[in-house]
Amino acid sequence: MFTKRFSLLSRNSLSAVCVVLAVSAVPAGFARADDEPTLFVESAVEHPDNTVTLPLYLGVSDGRPVWFVILDASDGKDAARLGVNQASKLANARDTGAVQHVTMADGVVEFTATVDFTPERIVTPGPGGFPPQQPTAPGAVGEAGYSPLVQMPDGRVLNAPHVANDSGIADKVVAIDFDGRTVRILETDGFSGGKAVRYVSTDASDPVVAALEGVTYAPALAAAPSAGADGTDSARASLAAFVNGQTGDANDQRQGLNSALIDGLDPLNVLSWNPSQGRYSPLWDVFPAAWSPAAVAAGENLRQSDFGDVRNLAQKRIVTAPDGTPFAAANIVVNCPIISMD
Repeated sequence: MFTKRFSLLSRNSLSAVCVVLAVSAVPAGFARADDEPTLFVESAVEHPDNTVTLPLYLGVSDGRPVWFVILDASDGKDAARLGVNQASKLANARDTGAVQHVTMADGVVEFTATVDFTPERIVTPGPGGFPPQQPTAPGAVGEAGYSPLVQMPDGRVLNAPHVANDSGIADKVVAIDFDGRTVRILETDGFSGGKAVRYVSTDASDPVVAALEGVTYAPALAAAPSAGADGTDSARASLAAFVNGQTGDANDQRQGLNSALIDGLDPLNVLSWNPSQGRYSPLWDVFPAAWSPAAVAAGENLRQSDFGDVRNLAQKRIVTAPDGTPFAAANIVVNCPIISMD
């Protein structure tokens, strides 16, 4: 049914139904209710079941229809017009291997490459949860040249992950309305600055992380500058991902990839910045974190919610890298735009 729908769309018909990014505005009906948390992506509608509805855009890749979402923009005017996060640091990825250059033809965004959504995602918990058993495989793989970061002809950079095409639909999509141009996607719980946040994971530069996250494997993201740097001259921001936190779905201290694999719940990663801050980026530079054996024995492995606190624990060697070496970036990038903060 999915393939048949696309077979009815000719190249000429695309321009009649696509959104022209250069002049488009937030679709009607995507207003924020007063009783919702701080909603950074104003074009989004969050739901109590940890899903979010987003506007759906149509483009083309090698003559094939491609459906995508937009979550961040390097330019403030674009961000306001589209109702997405302003992530000025994405401009630092311009003309690097992390971006996909796109063109416009008859008002249609033409992508160099898209995503193969046909693979079967394979993730099996290991004896202690993390690391997972092998083989591990992502459920979606970017074609050669694919990146969710698109550089427009004038140099602006948008975060525009692909969520559907004639090969299938992204694993985290729970509902999609091609005619109404909306898509509903699973959100992930995490923390930033001591507060709870909800974000959408779409891509990762590492195949195992892409499998764990249930997102597209997009190795080009590893070319975003620079590993271990999250200043305003970088395209990345820092994220701590614990591998050996406490587990148990009823345990209010649970956290980490081991809990995600054992309990089937979100890992509650710790993100350094939120979209109201100038150092925010949706490109999270992963710092794998492990509680030291002494910290675990002393019961110090309690849930963390502030990246600065995690870094302080690392300076005291209470937290290290999983192999016991100093806490550091692993040069793995995950594309996880923050949607809201409690």
